[in-house]
Amino acid sequence: MQLDNFLNPASIAVLGASPDEHKLRGRLSKLIVKNGYRGDLYFINPSHKEIHGRRCFPDIGSVPGPVDLAIIVVPASQVVAALEQCAAKGVNNALIMTSGFAEEGGEQAKAQERIAEIARNSGIRVCGPNAEGFHNEVHNISATFSPAVDLDRSKLFTATSRRVGIIAQSGGIGFALYHRGLDLGLSFSRIVTVGNESDLTAADFLHHMVDDRKTHVILLFLETVRSPEAFIAALAKAALTSKPIVVVKVGRSAAGGRATASHTASMAGWDAAYDTIFAKYGVIVADDLDRALAIVAALGTCPLPRGKRVAVLTVSGGGGALAADALTSAGLDLPELSPKTQQLIRAQIPSYGAPQNPVDVTGQATRTEAPLKIIELLDEGDEVDIIVVVTTMANETLTPVKVAPLKELLARQNKPVLFFTYTVASDFGIREMAKAGVVTFTSLSEVATAVAAMVSYARFVPPGAIGLPVELPAAVMAELTNLTGIVPEHRAKMILEDCGIAMLPRRLVTSEVDLLAAANAVGYPVAVKIQSAEIPHKTDAGGVRLSVADLDALKVAFHAVVRSASKYTATAKLDGVLVERMASAGIEMIVGVVRDDIFGPILTVGAGGVTTELYRDVSRRVAPVTKNEAVDMLRELKYFPLLAGFRGSAKADITALAKLISQISMVAVSLKGSIAEIECNPVIVHPCGKGCSVVDAVMAASPA
Repeated sequence: MQLDNFLNPASIAVLGASPDEHKLRGRLSKLIVKNGYRGDLYFINPSHKEIHGRRCFPDIGSVPGPVDLAIIVVPASQVVAALEQCAAKGVNNALIMTSGFAEEGGEQAKAQERIAEIARNSGIRVCGPNAEGFHNEVHNISATFSPAVDLDRSKLFTATSRRVGIIAQSGGIGFALYHRGLDLGLSFSRIVTVGNESDLTAADFLHHMVDDRKTHVILLFLETVRSPEAFIAALAKAALTSKPIVVVKVGRSAAGGRATASHTASMAGWDAAYDTIFAKYGVIVADDLDRALAIVAALGTCPLPRGKRVAVLTVSGGGGALAADALTSAGLDLPELSPKTQQLIRAQIPSYGAPQNPVDVTGQATRTEAPLKIIELLDEGDEVDIIVVVTTMANETLTPVKVAPLKELLARQNKPVLFFTYTVASDFGIREMAKAGVVTFTSLSEVATAVAAMVSYARFVPPGAIGLPVELPAAVMAELTNLTGIVPEHRAKMILEDCGIAMLPRRLVTSEVDLLAAANAVGYPVAVKIQSAEIPHKTDAGGVRLSVADLDALKVAFHAVVRSASKYTATAKLDGVLVERMASAGIEMIVGVVRDDIFGPILTVGAGGVTTELYRDVSRRVAPVTKNEAVDMLRELKYFPLLAGFRGSAKADITALAKLISQISMVAVSLKGSIAEIECNPVIVHPCGKGCSVVDAVMAASPA
């Protein structure tokens, strides 16, 4: 794999090594040696003859052998020169820990650009600058100064051999996840912190971990994505190979940086693109570190469930009730067990216990084999998909079940089995249960989050192939070159129509004398709508009149919308008035696209009309989508029953709507260099077989 000799180098040179452990570069030097690096290690510092008993070299050029990885911890002013020397030496990779580059701006940002240039020109791969390094647990390589790896490894314990790989855009948080995960008994492959990503990015390391057979679950801590195409390709590969990815994405509270022309954009929010990408590729999103680790722990110790039916086995009635509430609130089911199963359980528990679900074996049963036998009974049966055991692990000498038979049971388990302790867990209890393969959970909300995440991931189906974007006519491409700012309805519809999307008959008129010809061409009844780039929401300006039935009424409507628009904004430049045939009745929907700066066009489908932002009932995907995927989007809406024929009403033409959604998504991808927003709202969906009508449309041109 491409990054093997970066993360598992046969030789390391530390430029700026120091014996002083009070300095970060001194701690780095110590940890490489202390944690057992077995390759060739070269310390570079002209001020010392040796460090930690190893010979010190004055510069990288003096090193006698080849170097797979150079770790650069010299002052910022010396970094570029040091990297140039590494490139001249033929070093394969460099890890720059020194800070003070793009994060400071100005000349330091230019220095980071020079680092990227050296990487491009020489072929040396660079992680950083401003990186906290990495730790390779498989091969005992600690290329970091983080105190999280300065541990007495004889005291560590593990509950699973399945390893977690961590990639973080924050060094402190990346190693915090590792440190907290060790406390749960998790096993790790590699922890990588990427710093400023001048060359290697999170996406590069993600590709590596997806391919790595020693990494079974991947945990990401993300602030942004700097290589979107590579990142998406890695997510797609993980989805196809069923390697779970859990992500903590920060920055969700940030506000959007620009005003929007459409309802679609105002509803999308800053993080909609990330959520859409994650959903498409089955990435599990966690909103804090503890929940992320809980999900990882469940995935690392349990098989995936076949459904969402949960059995709660408890030694405390109150604890069982709390667990039931937490699990049902997370969308999981707690079915009552069958009479036959209850009878088998009843034989194992006191008369005052409860066999229904939750199964209350009572505190007395913890001194018997009952809990283990009931877990085995539920695991082998077909009435539930997940088992949650609520118990106490406060005892300093006894575990809630015997470890050896539990280990044997879990080795052949068919279903996830998770243990929650409602008392403070003793160190003895946690370590002994880990020998059986159990991670001890101390939060019910984290148990519920983990179980719900496993259920969702088990149901995920990787996305299928999608056709290429449409090739647009030359006339459309010529029209796009002249677009700026808001593109009003009449021009937006012309562009969409030229792209092959059907529109209602319409005429743009600029004076009363044109009305008769327009009406004859369009046909009554008509809608009359003001057209101006400065009035994208025409209803708000009183610029719409509907169901106009004859010429006299049309003249009145024409003058009325012009007057209303002038009162709404006296300085607006009016393009004219659009006279358009009225669409027949149906269900109002919205179909819109907003171009995300990182991931490109994001498609939104939902309840339409003037209530769009009120209900915010929407489904999103990365454009383009197929017609089948468009139908899946519609099925996600609370609004969908109205389309499907709610309470005997006529079914809407879902097929026609799905085709329109797919068409708009394809056009959006083709126009992504020119158009920032497209919105069709409302789209009126007629009864089955009658199609759908784009009643209003607006676009916003991309900034130059």
